Amino acid sequence: MANHKNAEKCIRKTKRRTIINTRRRTIMRGAVKKAEISLGMRTTTGRTEKVAPIQAVNVAEIVREAESRLMRAAQQGVISKKTASRKVSRLTKKMKKLSA
Repeated sequence: MANHKNAEKCIRKTKRRTIINTRRRTIMRGAVKKAEISLGMRTTTGRTEKVAPIQAVNVAEIVREAESRLMRAAQQGVISKKTASRKVSRLTKKMKKLSA
């Protein structure tokens, strides 16, 4: 247990930040999952396997939303910037491959 007021405050801050970061991470993961499903990188059951992409008119819009969520999470310190860039790169690469 904390013995000083400042240590108690740090514990309270950590709890608040954990809740906020968990929410942000959940939103980010949901957007990435939606993009992966629309690109055919993942099934709706959650298994990572090669499947036919869902015929969606707005695949580019879904990928753009996922990219936005990833970069926002990186900017807010939820994930590393390099991790976000890597994930965006993979999504973009897959989208371009399907559109060609």
